[in-house]
Amino acid sequence: MKKILIIIAIIVLISTVSFAQAPNKMSYQAVIRNANNSLISNQTIGMRISILRTSDTGTPVYVETQTATTNANGLVSVEIGTGTVTSGTFAAINWGAGSYFIKTETDPAGGSSYTISGSSQLLSVPYALYAKNSSSTVSGFAHYLGEPFNGGIIFEIYRGSDGLEHGLIVANTETTGVWLNGAGGYWFGADRTEDGAYNTSLITAGTIPTYIATLGTGWYLPSIDELSLLYQHRFYVQKTLRSAGNTLLPIDGTSTYWSSTELLASIAEAFYFGGGSIVSTSKSNSNRIRAIRAF
Repeated sequence: MKKILIIIAIIVLISTVSFAQAPNKMSYQAVIRNANNSLISNQTIGMRISILRTSDTGTPVYVETQTATTNANGLVSVEIGTGTVTSGTFAAINWGAGSYFIKTETDPAGGSSYTISGSSQLLSVPYALYAKNSSSTVSGFAHYLGEPFNGGIIFEIYRGSDGLEHGLIVANTETTGVWLNGAGGYWFGADRTEDGAYNTSLITAGTIPTYIATLGTGWYLPSIDELSLLYQHRFYVQKTLRSAGNTLLPIDGTSTYWSSTELLASIAEAFYFGGGSIVSTSKSNSNRIRAIRAF
């Protein structure tokens, strides 16, 4: 029987060749643990990655294998679309045709005897991938990236499984602070990488709930996936922030933003905008805090 893969997975849109072309790969990161909940650290692993249609047991439309190495925190990073293809064509996936799931199978020994597996739904399709293969064009959306809307700026637009237009909005202002004070930390269970609203609802102490309460209903601290999307679409947000005289998204040494995604009782995920990387750091460190909301 295969073990259950306990992962934190981050999917980030990566541009290829030129800005004029739609990307043909996605960056995928996962924190990998064994059945005893221990990190698989500094180890070469074998992976089989499948894109499934409709459900986590659905038909694979694309399958590839890769060999990668985890870091000291058990984090592995791969680019889906660049591995050894087993079946399908990544560039030919019609992301607008329905729901899709990512299934990962892992061999901790670095081979192809996959003993760990897990899957997660793509709750939002990257906009550029959707536009490339969908019959709907950009003109099919009522909103645009960088649009001032509902108290902030739109930084992500996608068509959901309900067939409707949805998006994410980043606040015009921000604050700084620690994620949580106290030696040893505290585990809230806010471990979703794609759902900052869920995570924020569980965080009942520290700087985050205090800050969110000042913004009003609907705002929350972004998950690490949502921060990754904000970084990818910073160009659109920055132009609007600058024209309105609001606080810009920096790229200097102070440009680390807290996410709502926990890794351990004393560690949460953050995103460094100066280099476009995910940082696992102590909750007692002070970083930037910027809220988002969905529509």
